[in-house]
Amino acid sequence: MAETDEFGEELADFVRRVAELKSARSVPADELPTVLDAAIFELDHVADQLWPRFQRLSSDGPSGIASTDRQEQQLLKALFQRVPVPVALVDRETVVRRLNFAAASFTGVRAGYATGRPLTGFLAHADRAAFRSQAAAVARGDGDRSLTVHLQQQPSAPVRATLTALRPSGEPRSAVLVVLQPADSRVPSGANTPGPAPNLTETTRHTVLMDLVDAMTTTLLSASGEGRSTVPERAAEVLHERFADWVVVDTGAARLSRTTVLGLSDIPDPSDTPVPRGIQGPSEVLRPSAYAEVVAALAAQDPAACPLVVEAARGGSTALQVRPEDPDAFGRDTSGDPFLVRANVTSLLCVPLTTAAGPVRGVLTLFRSGGRLAFSMAEAQAMDMMSRHIALAMARLN
Repeated sequence: MAETDEFGEELADFVRRVAELKSARSVPADELPTVLDAAIFELDHVADQLWPRFQRLSSDGPSGIASTDRQEQQLLKALFQRVPVPVALVDRETVVRRLNFAAASFTGVRAGYATGRPLTGFLAHADRAAFRSQAAAVARGDGDRSLTVHLQQQPSAPVRATLTALRPSGEPRSAVLVVLQPADSRVPSGANTPGPAPNLTETTRHTVLMDLVDAMTTTLLSASGEGRSTVPERAAEVLHERFADWVVVDTGAARLSRTTVLGLSDIPDPSDTPVPRGIQGPSEVLRPSAYAEVVAALAAQDPAACPLVVEAARGGSTALQVRPEDPDAFGRDTSGDPFLVRANVTSLLCVPLTTAAGPVRGVLTLFRSGGRLAFSMAEAQAMDMMSRHIALAMARLN
């Protein structure tokens, strides 16, 4: 393969020199003999050097080197997939190129879904910057690295990530081989991912959604004698805890104002048991009082500082994000911390409150955090339908 690469480089240089000779045809007549001598020299080089090497490589390649290389590559791919250690191959931006079977089971993420997405998207927010920095250092040849990270869906179990550089055959840049191992005796996997029981059938999931739609419809109809401003508040109460961990309501036409924020601080905890924070590591926890601070900060935030809310109000389309990559998508608090990080958001829905032909009357944002299952497309469609019902109720009471 090295001889083939060298021949390719020489051939590329020859093509460039021929292009220069073509451009030299416009030189004065008295200088043409020099150009002619150079052209003859290049022709001799092709006849005496390049052509014999091409014939030799052509006769040896298909039946010899190329065939052996293909067999070796197939063997290496099989070994990569079957090795019992969780291994991922990423580029210097941590985008996953390959994820073996053990890594898919270890992280609870399907290999087909992970490929083409940054590996940092499956880590806790606080670990992403450090992992990117270490991966870039390994890729540029600064040596192997190792660090402790936490999977977003299992923040209580630390994971040891070992990074080493690898130069794939025929590629100009180094890739990074990531080996994942549990840092303690707890091994996170897709089988023990916390959250609502995932063994529901599609029919049951549909029934649960229909029950939610029925509860929302009942609430909106019973709010006929109340003011327009109470409609989104009542709707938020239906969605809170049952459908989302956090519910944020912004209302208004010309200018949005924040009217309702319901978060995890509203969940009673008589024993004052710490709630896993999953923001800066499993050793740190966030108690209900700290969640109340996040709720208060969200309530004081100007909706104009939330890119997601502004885009939903302007475009009138629903946004569904799983493992949001941009921590600033919902703005920052007064201390400069992103709200998506403080609330440990793992998936979100941002839905405009609008009818088919009417203006946007507000924006409803829903967060799920921690190990809770992410919002699905079916849930997003149901929420889009309920948002239109909320907007109709608001318009009727206007």
